[in-house]
Parts: sequence; structure tokens; C-alpha cells
Amino acid sequence: MQTGKASKTALGVAIRRAAHQLADRPPVLDDPIAVRLVGSGYPRHMERAMHKVARDFRAFMAVRSRYAEDQLAAAVSLGVLQYVILGAGLDTFAYRNPFGSMRVFEVDFPATQAWKREMLEKAEIALPASLTFVPLDFEHHTLADGLDKAGFDKSKPAFFAWLGVVPYLTLAAFRATLETIAKLPTGSAVSFDYALSPETLSLVGRVAFEALAARVAAAGEPFQLFFTPETMDSELRRAGFERIEQLDYEQLNERYFKDRADGLKLSAVRLAMLTTAWV
Repeated sequence: MQTGKASKTALGVAIRRAAHQLADRPPVLDDPIAVRLVGSGYPRHMERAMHKVARDFRAFMAVRSRYAEDQLAAAVSLGVLQYVILGAGLDTFAYRNPFGSMRVFEVDFPATQAWKREMLEKAEIALPASLTFVPLDFEHHTLADGLDKAGFDKSKPAFFAWLGVVPYLTLAAFRATLETIAKLPTGSAVSFDYALSPETLSLVGRVAFEALAARVAAAGEPFQLFFTPETMDSELRRAGFERIEQLDYEQLNERYFKDRADGLKLSAVRLAMLTTAWV
């Protein structure tokens, strides 16, 4: 993420979520707002994202959001009424939020949030009263400070989604965020994805990883943080989380893509994992 500039990768993710709504039936993530938000301004990008060769990446963008939102729903059933989306980008949950009493906090760089608000206005998507934007320059302010100023209640549990962010962080920034969440009351949790260490990938996986890494680096947002399931488990327990779930592509396919007529699923390339950790 370049200081003062909106995220290019956030746009790519949003286009793939929108393409999923149009190309895959039924959608794993039901998100009609994604199509409205992207609009008609990126026809070549949309066409590319809807192509068969883009299905794996499109499927992963959809399933990681679905997974986080499923975990959120479970947290809400236990009384959690604060949802924090870290590195929110063009996430659309707040504009289709089915939980009327839940507060949503979107945390991101000021430039990315300003760009998103312009897109929302252009698409005539109203800002719900339950939404609070938290513009945060992580180089100068902590997550805890930003949430405090936004009216977040740290005496109550909260659920955090942290999608598409961890691979771009330093280890120190990753640990600081985990520690902030782990200090919250019991019942708090975080769902996120992380990139697997390149040396653990298959030959096909390394080729796919290097191609993806080159693209995001060219966009000014290079990958720099990787884990194995074992090192991630250690990080989460070190931070103070009590319960941990980690899902690989096989488990995600079983949960979300089983018996689909269109054959949509995650490939065995296996570049990333999804995890949830509970306080």
C-alpha cells in the first residue's frame, strides 16, 4: 500500500467478487452490492475475471469473504454486536448487513476510504447508520487508538475480518494487531487469510505464486509475510488466542463447493489458508 494512494489490489478483489456474482451459479458469496459498486467502468477487467482461467482466484476471493461472514454470523448468535473490517478496501458487507443491531467499523488508509466513498456515491449506495469509517494511517497511529476515537467499545466482544491484508504486512505489524484483538473480552475473534511460505509450495504452486507476487509488486503492494500452519498456530497462541481453526483448500472445497454442477472449486495449487482465532 503506497501512502496517499488508493489500493489497486482492493479494486482487483472487488472486480473478482463482482464477476463471481455474474459468472457462477449459485454464488458462494451472495453479494449483489459488489456488482453495483464496481459498476460498468471496468469492462475488460470484468471480462478477464469472468473467464474460466480466472475461476480459481475468483473462487478464493468469494469463499474467504463467505467464510468470514459465516464466522461473524456464529459470533452474532452468541451476542457479539461489533464487527471490525480491517483493510476493508471495497468490502460490501456494511451495505447488506442483515444484523440490525450490529455496529460495523471499516478500517483502512484514508486515501482508500476516500476513493471508496466516491465509488459508493457514484453507485448511489447509501451509507447505513450502523457504519463507522475509521481512516487510519498505520505508520502514525495504532489500531487501538483508531478504534477508540471511532467509538468502538473495548469492554464488549467484537468480531474482526482481516482479508487480503496479512501477506502485505511486516511481522511486527501483524503481531501488534493480533495482540490488540487478543486483549478484548472473551467471545472476540478474528478471521483472516495468510500466504503459505513459498518453500512449502509444489512446483506448480511456486510458478503460480511467483506470477501473483510479480503482479502485486508491480501494483506497489508486494508480498512480504508468509507462514506455515504450524508457525501460524504458534503466532496465534503467542498472542493469547484460546481456540484456532485453520482450513486448507480441501476443507474449503468440502464445506463450500461440494457437488456444484458448474465444477467451481479451489484448485490444489494451495497458496493460502483461512483461519479463525477466538479469545
